[in-house]
Amino acid sequence: MDLSQLFPLFILLLFIPIFLSGRKQRRQMAEMQQMQSDLVVGDIVVTASGLRATVVDVSYKETVDLEIADDVITTWVRGSVREKVVASEPADALTNDDAPPSLVKDNDSNGATQS
Repeated sequence: MDLSQLFPLFILLLFIPIFLSGRKQRRQMAEMQQMQSDLVVGDIVVTASGLRATVVDVSYKETVDLEIADDVITTWVRGSVREKVVASEPADALTNDDAPPSLVKDNDSNGATQS
């Protein structure tokens, strides 16, 4: 076999993974843009810098207002929102009956843990 006959095959083998990874990245980018445009007041989000905040205003096309602490509201570009946090059960909703046995501790009157 001549190398000139194998060259098109090598080129094809190199471009298939590049093409497939490009499709995956475009799909992820489209999903992220959709999530950023679908933000509603009350959503808990994480920004690209790792800040966790609550959405308080989405009335502008390019920006979103986030509450990062009680009565501290900042304005961010929508593109800086990396992900929406899915709300889970509040921690205080768990009772000792729901917790695994290894996490339930019995304390005596002095605060010492008993086995």
